[in-house]
Amino acid sequence: MIGDVTEAKECRRKDPMDLFRSGQIVKICAPMVRYSKLAFRTLVRKYSCDLCYTPMIVAADFVRSAKARDSEFTTNRVGDHPLIVQFAAKEAQVLCDAARIVCPFADGIDLNCGCPQRWAMAEGYGACLINKPELVKDMVRHVQNQINNPKFSVSIKIRIHEDLKRTVDLCQKAEAAGVSWITVHGRSIEERHQPVHYDAIKTIKQSMSIPIVANGDIKTLKDAENVHQLTEAEGIMVARGLLANPAMFAGYEETPFKCIQDWVDVALEHGTPFTCFHHHLMYMMERITSKQEKKVFNVLSSTSAVLDYLNDHYGV
Repeated sequence: MIGDVTEAKECRRKDPMDLFRSGQIVKICAPMVRYSKLAFRTLVRKYSCDLCYTPMIVAADFVRSAKARDSEFTTNRVGDHPLIVQFAAKEAQVLCDAARIVCPFADGIDLNCGCPQRWAMAEGYGACLINKPELVKDMVRHVQNQINNPKFSVSIKIRIHEDLKRTVDLCQKAEAAGVSWITVHGRSIEERHQPVHYDAIKTIKQSMSIPIVANGDIKTLKDAENVHQLTEAEGIMVARGLLANPAMFAGYEETPFKCIQDWVDVALEHGTPFTCFHHHLMYMMERITSKQEKKVFNVLSSTSAVLDYLNDHYGV
C-alpha cells in the first residue's frame, strides 16, 4: 500500500457524494478482477472517468495479512481519487476492520453483493448476499457507525432478484442503514449474457431517495446516455466497455492511438507486469486490428517485443 497515512489524509480531499450532487452523469470504472488496478485507473481518469473502483478484495484476507494488503491494494496520494475499495465480506466487524485500514487512502468502500462466481457464493460472498438483506443492513450500519469520517462513503453493488420486490426491499433496508448509493447490475444471479433489465433498475431508482448507479452492457458514451435516460440512474458503471476502449467516457467510438500511447507510458511508469500490460493492449486493439495482426500481436511474449511492434506498425 502506497502512501504515508498523515500525508494521505491531507491530500485526499474529495467527497464522492459531491459527484452525485453535480447533476451530471457520474461516469464510473467498475471493479474488475486483475484489471482495475492503479495503472488502468490512472489511464481512464485521463479520459473523463469520474470515479474508480479497485478490484474486489476479500476483506478477511486483507485484514489478516500484510502481504495481501501490499499485493491487493496500491494507490497514490494525488491522482487516484475519488477511489472506492470494493470488498467481499460476510461479517460486519471484518468489513469494518478492512474499511478502517483503507480509510486514510481511499474515499469509500463498496460491499460486493453481486459476484455470481461459484467460489464466491460457496464462501458466502458476492451475490448470495442479496438473499440476506438483514446481514447487508448490519454490515452497512456497522461501517457507518465505526468510521469517523462523514465524507467516507459506504456503497453496495448488487444483482437483481427474479422477484423485483425482494430487490427493492433489500435496497430500502440498505438505505435505512445509511448506504451512500447502490450500484445495480440489471441481471439475476443466473443470467450472464441475457439482455440487461434496465426497467428493473428504473423501478429500483423510483423506490429510493439515494443515488442509484446502473451497470450492464454499456459500451459507448451514447449507451451511457441512453441508459441514464431509461433508468434515471445518477451514475453509469462500465467494465468491459472500458477495457475495450478506455477513452469511451470522453466520447471516442474506438480506442484512439493517443490512448494506446498513454497506456504504454502509464504501464511502464507503474511497472505493470507484462501479462497485464499485454492483455490490456489486446482488449484495446481488438476493434482496430485485423485477424492477421492479432495472430502476431497476441503471441508476443515480452515488453520490448510489444513496444517494437507498436512502433513499427502504428508509430506508437
